[in-house]
Amino acid sequence: MKNEELIEDGTNALNLIDLWYMFKRYWYWFVLSVMVFLGGAVYYVKSTAKIYTCVASVLIKNDSKGTSLASEAAAFEDLNVLNTKSSVDNEVLVFQSRNLMIEVVRRLNLNISYRVEAGLRELELYKESPVVLRFPDAEETSSLQMVVTPLDDKTVMLAGWKGDDEEWKQKVALKDTVETPVGKVVVTPTLYYSKMYYSVPVTVTKYNLLQVAKACNAGLRAYLADKKASIINLAIEDVSKARAEDIINTLIVVYNEDAINDKNQVAINTSNFINERLIIIEQELGGVESEIETFKKENLLTDIVSETGIYLQNSNLYQQEGLGLENQLSLARSIKEYLYDPQHERDLIPSNTGIPDVNIEQSIGKYNEMLLKRNKLQENSSEKNPIIQELNGSLSAMRQTIVRTVDNLIAGLNAQLQRIEQQERQANRRISAVPSQQKYVLSVERQQKIKEALYLYLLNKREENALSQSITSSNARVIDPAMCSDTPVAPKTSMILLAALVGGFALPGLILWLIFSLNTKINSRRELEERLTAPILGEIPLLPKKHRRKEHEIYVSENGRDAISEAFRIVRANMDFMEVNTNRLQVIVFSSFNPGAGKTFLSINMAVSMATGGKKVVLVDLDIRKGSLSERIGHKHEAGVTNYLSGKETNLDNLLEKGKYHPNLDVLYNGPIPPNPSELLRSKRLDDLLEWLKERYDYVILDNVPSNMIADAIIVNRVADLTLYVLRAGYMDKRLLPEVEKLYKSNKLKNMAILLNGVDIRYNYGYGYGYYGKGYTYGYGSKD
Repeated sequence: MKNEELIEDGTNALNLIDLWYMFKRYWYWFVLSVMVFLGGAVYYVKSTAKIYTCVASVLIKNDSKGTSLASEAAAFEDLNVLNTKSSVDNEVLVFQSRNLMIEVVRRLNLNISYRVEAGLRELELYKESPVVLRFPDAEETSSLQMVVTPLDDKTVMLAGWKGDDEEWKQKVALKDTVETPVGKVVVTPTLYYSKMYYSVPVTVTKYNLLQVAKACNAGLRAYLADKKASIINLAIEDVSKARAEDIINTLIVVYNEDAINDKNQVAINTSNFINERLIIIEQELGGVESEIETFKKENLLTDIVSETGIYLQNSNLYQQEGLGLENQLSLARSIKEYLYDPQHERDLIPSNTGIPDVNIEQSIGKYNEMLLKRNKLQENSSEKNPIIQELNGSLSAMRQTIVRTVDNLIAGLNAQLQRIEQQERQANRRISAVPSQQKYVLSVERQQKIKEALYLYLLNKREENALSQSITSSNARVIDPAMCSDTPVAPKTSMILLAALVGGFALPGLILWLIFSLNTKINSRRELEERLTAPILGEIPLLPKKHRRKEHEIYVSENGRDAISEAFRIVRANMDFMEVNTNRLQVIVFSSFNPGAGKTFLSINMAVSMATGGKKVVLVDLDIRKGSLSERIGHKHEAGVTNYLSGKETNLDNLLEKGKYHPNLDVLYNGPIPPNPSELLRSKRLDDLLEWLKERYDYVILDNVPSNMIADAIIVNRVADLTLYVLRAGYMDKRLLPEVEKLYKSNKLKNMAILLNGVDIRYNYGYGYGYYGKGYTYGYGSKD
């Protein structure tokens, strides 16, 4: 059942044993491939710079509950400038911001690289270079390269390119400034300048600072140490341990400085607002005091004694209440003036100025927080950014809300003040006996007290704001400073060598597998057995080119131990098993699917093999259209079969070539090519010819035409006892085997059996010809 399925679909599963023998045969390709791959891997490892990983851990002071970041300043918690919340996830992105890395590159001069050759690889001399070059005229975005070679303790050789592939060289004294094709260059020796570097070229490369920052950012990894923690790990890979540690440590410093400056912006704006108000109030307070002094001088007043008794006490109570309301109203109006001032439209709104409405203070705090966020984003973007435009809209709406809330507050304070003033007027009417001078003085003194109270309050807030600014703490606290691994993380020598070893085996294996898989030709008997149900009599090995002869086609010798002779003996022996389907196996017809299968070669040598076995054999060339057999042995178009079939010759003894190749072998050639070969082969004279030959010979071997080309093969097959259908290995396509199977099952060819010709021993994977049990084998080139 399994064999029938294979025959029907014409497929062949991958056989691992066949692959193994194929791989074994080409073992030298595997050895060569492995050597090449390992050599390349060793070169890569030796020429690639070692890369180390550097990691640091920082704790972000994240306050999810909204308490002050500066807990030590709890006494000033009413100053909302310290209540800035921090998100750890946002800080991870801040660490990876471009501006921070640009500042790091600028501080460490990472855009200038110093390298020397060390074997197959280049060695980075970060902070260990014997000289330092400065380029005063070069811009941060420019790129250039020079070679510095120390000559002695006072001079170095500068070399570079000045354009059009023209090299420039110049001796330069240390600590000197020299004009070069790339501008001024200052050469300064370092503590590492010594004889060890004499005549050693140091390649100095200045890169674009922005590109270097971009590359450092790409290599930086910032990630949370744990989802539940506020610790961020900063990692970077570099060929220089010292440079990697400096990059991370400097990044943390720059981050903290930036965070502190960000927090102090609110405090700075608040300080500026308080100072402006103090100047105005100081001027107003001086004017009130001058007015009291002038009034007393004009009215000759010294000390005003209360004459109103208990009425004055009530009046004082109302005055105190009015004083507080006037104070609050003044502050509210100041905030309103600040909000309406176009100069302060993009500035932070002063907070914690003493406005009694908590909602206003909270709204101002949220507005300032959003404004700071907008300013932070704008540094790395533009006004056209959709996020910035959305924030601008939100800020405008919040500012209008704050203005309306302040207006409502002013209206409420005015209403309360009117009520207090009304009560005060009622009290004043009760003390109508008080002189008008006294009333005026009291009114002026009340204004004086308001100004004094507001002035003292602002002085106090200025000190508090200055204190909060001075104690602003950083966002990050270093848990573990940057530290590099002792062993490099790349290149991974063991993995590279293992990959090279695997690749060395895989490449030739893949190529051989492709050759094996894409080969659609028949190569072995097993492939026929998997696809055909027709019997297979044997295999004829491929004759090496060095053993092929041009003078004749006979390679079988009597008692020969070579592979060809032994193969024909095996076929001859297997033919005896084909007598089951016929009374006597005497007429053997050779045919094939297509030309070039080697049927003529096989028929000649099969006839010789039978003749050497003591049988009387006649070899007949029935390819009367072409006469391949006659042409092979040099007797083309001589008198032969066509002469008899056409009736021109009736005595067959005159047409036979007797005993030329072997005493037991006669040959009947094709004769002249007739115009009507099919009619001649259908005639009864062919049957008479075969009957005459069968009476005189043990075996009649007919070399016929290919069955797939013309009908002659089917016509002649009526006289056959055995049809040897020749398929040539390496030539016959496997996809055509279903046609052969149909031919066999249709019984168009009598007693059909397959003979595989031209088998390459390489495709037999361990199987060959010979008697291994006897201690010797047959092979090409064996002698009798």
